[in-house]
Amino acid sequence: KSHEELLVPPTPCHAKTNVMFLKTHKTASSTVLNIMFRFAERYNSTVALPADQLFHLGYPRTFVAHFVEGFETIGQNYNIMCNHLRFNPLEVKKVMAANTFYFSILRNPIPLLESSYIYYKDYVPAFRSSKNVNEFLASPTKYYHPADYRRNIYARNIMWFDFGYDNNAEDDTNYTQVVLEEIEENFHLILIADYFDESMILLKHTLCWDLDDVIYFKLNSRSQDTVQTLTPESEERIKAWCSLDWKLYLHFNQSFWRRIEETIGLEVLEKEVDRLRTRQKELMETCLSEQEAVRKDHIRNKALLPFQSGAANILGYNLKQDLDNRTLRTCQKMVMPELQYTSYLYAVQHPHKKRKDVGLPLLWTSLQEK
Repeated sequence: KSHEELLVPPTPCHAKTNVMFLKTHKTASSTVLNIMFRFAERYNSTVALPADQLFHLGYPRTFVAHFVEGFETIGQNYNIMCNHLRFNPLEVKKVMAANTFYFSILRNPIPLLESSYIYYKDYVPAFRSSKNVNEFLASPTKYYHPADYRRNIYARNIMWFDFGYDNNAEDDTNYTQVVLEEIEENFHLILIADYFDESMILLKHTLCWDLDDVIYFKLNSRSQDTVQTLTPESEERIKAWCSLDWKLYLHFNQSFWRRIEETIGLEVLEKEVDRLRTRQKELMETCLSEQEAVRKDHIRNKALLPFQSGAANILGYNLKQDLDNRTLRTCQKMVMPELQYTSYLYAVQHPHKKRKDVGLPLLWTSLQEK
């Protein structure tokens, strides 16, 4: 045999199109949701959307299959699931195909808690009754009463809770070990928000997607002036107060980097992250009139206004005025906030149902404008 014939061509991989993303809170997950929605549209996929007027899949209640619109008739025939839910593997498996890829994202609990504090300030009793994040962390048990647990979940071990576990559980070594192993069994990949671009490259490789599938504009971020500076003492206290989340983060941050070294390698990773950022810059130059996110009162098109919460000023984008229709559509999808995109996909997939009301002007009055 000639030398050429012995060279086996690399098997081209096929994009995985059945994907479940567990959307966690304050972890850049709104940006991932937008990526998932755009991917779903590209592949004409069925998305497991929240039933009726809801924008989340029953959260904070533990997920059950009937929280999904049309589950009774559609059954186990959804391709994509990515709206907020509290994970419950047996019920999710009723909705998603057997070959579904499961992934989620975690964030360092220190910046996460500060973000949570600002965003949920008015909603969470433990946050409402304290002056600022450092005061809350000086003595969390003074403000945090387990009796209010439903509204207080954002104040302690929120990631642990989102994965379906008790966020007030004792931090016992055997217990946490069992939980970490369960999460590893249920999820094929856990990304790290603190390394978002690296996460997108790992996701792209693992799912065999294209670079354009993981291009994003950062969504649901807030203006710098609403960030509160944590004292070094507060940072240490978060590790103790949210020790379950801290263990979760340390464990999966380690496996994240191990996975990168085993599959892509750091050199290729760096090159691909550069490509991602270059492509992102190109798209921002194409789409945006300012090259950055703007404060809520500077968003010209109110249809693209993100949901505002607590003391955070949630930023959005202004698109250029003179874009041709196709570019405009692409750009609109890149910057479309979570509630608007959920409502739009719901109208496309369930045209006979009452549209989800976002309380803002519609971006497109008819869905034919595509």
